[in-house]
Amino acid sequence: MKAAKQRVYLGWAVFSGFVMRNLSRTRRVASRLSILAVLLCPLFVPLSAAQAEKLVVTTDRAKIIKLPNQTKTVIVGNPIVADVTIGKDGLVILTGKSFGTTNLIALDGTGAILNESTIQVQQANENVVVMQRGLDRETYSCTPTCMPTVALGDETKYFTDTGAASSSRNKLATEK
Repeated sequence: MKAAKQRVYLGWAVFSGFVMRNLSRTRRVASRLSILAVLLCPLFVPLSAAQAEKLVVTTDRAKIIKLPNQTKTVIVGNPIVADVTIGKDGLVILTGKSFGTTNLIALDGTGAILNESTIQVQQANENVVVMQRGLDRETYSCTPTCMPTVALGDETKYFTDTGAASSSRNKLATEK
């Protein structure tokens, strides 16, 4: 019986030594592979993902952005949310039109993507007072005196009346 136990222990020692030798070899190979993966990872990241950025603009405001000089076409995913005006030397004027998120894609003359950005349009909050009357909402611009202004989400009659008054004033100011 004693000899059988010794063989079992001897067998276990041989097996555990084999496992330990192979385990250390496996660990060495795994560490080398992980180092190689870290070094090669940047080579496999798509160029468009590396250049993606988030642009934040407020409604009714413009922001100047710079695209690559070789840009020939600019696409806005949802022109109801934002609009662009293309200038010279890659300058683009981005205007927020409505709340939401869309994207902007810049292409070169061959149709290759040069840049892709996410556009987020938010409401301007500085110097704005929002008056809630039950379910109806009115917006006032307080710079420094509070005057009626229109904003998306205002009550329909208030929005229409205030917008019409502003348009009439602008028309009178620009007539010769």
